[in-house]
Amino acid sequence: MTDGDRQEMLIVTGMSGAGRSTVADALEDLGWYVVDNLPPQMLRPLVDLAQRAGASLPRIAAVVDIRGGTFFSELQEMVESLRARVDVRVVFLDANDAVLVRRFESVRRPHPLQGDGTLLDGITAERARLAEVRESSDIIVDSSDLNIHQLATLVTETFAEEDRAGLRVIVQSFGFKYGLPPDADLVADARFLPNPFWEPELRAHTGEDPEVAEYVLDQPGAREFLDAYVAALRPVLEGYQRENKRHATIALGCTGGKHRSVALVRELAARLRSIPGLAVSIKHRDLGRE
Repeated sequence: MTDGDRQEMLIVTGMSGAGRSTVADALEDLGWYVVDNLPPQMLRPLVDLAQRAGASLPRIAAVVDIRGGTFFSELQEMVESLRARVDVRVVFLDANDAVLVRRFESVRRPHPLQGDGTLLDGITAERARLAEVRESSDIIVDSSDLNIHQLATLVTETFAEEDRAGLRVIVQSFGFKYGLPPDADLVADARFLPNPFWEPELRAHTGEDPEVAEYVLDQPGAREFLDAYVAALRPVLEGYQRENKRHATIALGCTGGKHRSVALVRELAARLRSIPGLAVSIKHRDLGRE
């Protein structure tokens, strides 16, 4: 293995119940060598093993989480020390409190930090302990609205795409009334345009329908916004590639995530595909939700 083919390591961490095991299984199916419940102190020996194995272990993933107890506090320091030797990225799995409570209740298991308190007490304690790790993570995946099959598909699409592009970009529509996407790197607002919802003949349609897309894109300022936004995004995305960032999510919202944002996301994605080195995909988070 040459210097240009450095080993890759993923650290999979995040909230208990957010889907770490599902992500680990999906990575294993993609050919990654996956180790579960690894204390941070064992990351260095794992890298040593992988480097001795050479090309037979080019991609390794370690699930590191709060089950490591006091050892977990050393995770960030260990990750920084490994960056000189391998390409390390941290994937953080998250979900909102209500979803986590529901998942724990469905399997009738206590939270690892619950102690004598409630499930929510344990979740709150874990979220506080993981705040700094989440902030410094390379990839944040919110699984609140995903079942295990959708999460596995997302992982497969994300990491299978990497061999074909330096930067994978997800252009995502959403509705502000359902909240901001917590995993978005960049957020823009489409509510400056008239809402097709108030046009009786367009209300039942979506931004994927030609008549809605034409209505949205023909509004004053729509194409000018897209021209300016692509121009602003180009140096950002090129900078991401220079900094070896592999994933970026660009979110564009309107009120309900049905008309304006959907139409603009489709057009924005088409324009971004002209930038070299990008693999661009589309996600409509709230389409069909109402």
